[in-house]
Amino acid sequence: MRETESQSIKVFALGGVGEIGKNMYVVEVDSDIFVVDAGLMFPEDEMFGIDIVIPDITYLEENKDRVRALFLTHGHEDHIGGISYILRKLSVPVYGTRLTLGLVEDKLSEAGLLGRVTLKTIDANSIIEFNHATVSFFRTTHSIPDAVGVCVHTSQGAVVYTGDFKFDQTPVDRYGSDMGKMAQLGNEGVLCLLSDSTNAERPGFTGSEKAVGVEISKVVYSAEGRVIVASFASNVHRLQQVFDASYEHGRKVAVVGRSMVKVVDIARNLGYLHIPDGMLISPQDIENYPERQITVLTTGSQGEPMAALSRMAKNAHKQVTIRKGDTVIIAASPIPGNETSVSKTIDLLFRAGANVVYYGEKKIHVSGHGSQEELKLMLNLMRPKYFLPVHGEFRMQKAHARLAQDVGIDRDRIFIVEKGDVIGFRDGIAQTGTRVQAGNILIDGLGVGDVGNIVLRDRKLLSQDGILVVVITLSKEAKRIISGPEIISRGFVYVRESEQLIDHSTKLVREIVEQSIKEYSIEWSTLKQSVRDALGQFLFEKTKRRPMILPIIMEV
Repeated sequence: MRETESQSIKVFALGGVGEIGKNMYVVEVDSDIFVVDAGLMFPEDEMFGIDIVIPDITYLEENKDRVRALFLTHGHEDHIGGISYILRKLSVPVYGTRLTLGLVEDKLSEAGLLGRVTLKTIDANSIIEFNHATVSFFRTTHSIPDAVGVCVHTSQGAVVYTGDFKFDQTPVDRYGSDMGKMAQLGNEGVLCLLSDSTNAERPGFTGSEKAVGVEISKVVYSAEGRVIVASFASNVHRLQQVFDASYEHGRKVAVVGRSMVKVVDIARNLGYLHIPDGMLISPQDIENYPERQITVLTTGSQGEPMAALSRMAKNAHKQVTIRKGDTVIIAASPIPGNETSVSKTIDLLFRAGANVVYYGEKKIHVSGHGSQEELKLMLNLMRPKYFLPVHGEFRMQKAHARLAQDVGIDRDRIFIVEKGDVIGFRDGIAQTGTRVQAGNILIDGLGVGDVGNIVLRDRKLLSQDGILVVVITLSKEAKRIISGPEIISRGFVYVRESEQLIDHSTKLVREIVEQSIKEYSIEWSTLKQSVRDALGQFLFEKTKRRPMILPIIMEV
């Protein structure tokens, strides 16, 4: 690293602030750009038809010659889910731990990018030298193994991003957080800390994963029939606990759900998941064993309509159907916004006759994110000069900022940033005011970014009041209607039960068109707008609804 006090340093988020998911943070040191994480976010309710949301990387594309590396903190979707889309636009080496890169390889293979991307394995002790900065890492505890924080060392001090973390004193894999290294970074001088704000509103400490394993074992022991466990596929610690409890109580395990099968295979092959020989069985073999000897490990803990658990509850899964006597463990808490779909799935499971054990009833899940006391501990270990609460909705960032003030960080040294807000540093002093382009890129099927606000607005209108298509054929020379108007309704009214309304609408359109073509030369756009305005006003007076009106005028 070139030691120069005059280094220009910039820090900003392209995602992960003011929202849950889509984490992507950028540290710029002179001409070098370092990107940390490349996550996705699942669509909000208003994003009709959208599959996933990724960060807008226009700034990185415009400066792609300066992007030196993409560092990944861990293998959750909100940190690696957007990588295959982003690496189509950027040719950059990707650094991550073994399990993280194992999950990334699978994504790149699906996207046809595996041979075109340089993947470099790191661990918590790796140190990587660049022209203007040195990058090091430290181990953190999270709900997936191999999680690390990232530290960019500059001449003004270190810029540290914690990644997702909690301080679990009894971790499942026996690898705790690297508190010694965190304290050492604090002693050497942290210029700016970017820290996980997910649980900043939750007092105390987050529970230990160890306690969850005990509770799952109790439920498995007391279950009379089959046990079906729904979990995040990437929560490898939880998967290990399910295998351990099943082995302890003499059960075979069948893995159901595409993403769950993939993660189990990858984690097992890399040595992060330990499964006794002969314990795994195919879903097709479930009926060959007594019910008391079967555990089914599946996806769908968030109530996703097409995930395996929801389809089992609806009797729509081709391999497993929920039946009376089954015990279903939902070993996850709802992601904010998913509460309704989770509660609907739980209701369906009860209707199917299952005994459902879910978060809140028993301690069968703990968060992978630190609560207030752990966030304070991280702040006290790092002792940053400046602090940026990230990874959370605005209220979480705000709560984290208050915690930082409680531990002694001055209010004017804490920045609650929006996507694209740049914090610059010169000679150790922070400067604000500049912005880079940032926002959401919406993925719908194979389309990347081709659905924007206007398309979403139209989809919202269609979902609320439907559409009316008005078809008219005109003779421009004779200035008369050849056929029509014909009105087609979709999602507005059922035509057979609203004949009077449709007849009045047809008559109104005919009058408007006849009047227009008599008075002046026919201008299609003006005529269409006249039909929209008059028909829209008439329908609102009669129905108090505003359907989308689409006039189609053909000329012969």
